[in-house]
Amino acid sequence: MVDHELRKEAHDLDVTVWVGKSGIGAVTEELSNQLDDRKLVKVKFLRAARGTDDTEELAAELAERVDAELVETRGNTAVLT
Repeated sequence: MVDHELRKEAHDLDVTVWVGKSGIGAVTEELSNQLDDRKLVKVKFLRAARGTDDTEELAAELAERVDAELVETRGNTAVLT
């Protein structure tokens, strides 16, 4: 499936993973489990998680940790597959 179709599909998704002050390490297992169950997962990066990093960097690192692909980031939200 092309990225455009994935992005369209992701538009209506609800956020199911929130990254807070504990950082991305605290959500890797949960995200991995969700990716096993569904094709796309929407992740929200709260202000406490971002600190000085931008969402794009955090999302890329999170995707790498769970062996997923980053579909897109928009604002403080990322979509992984």
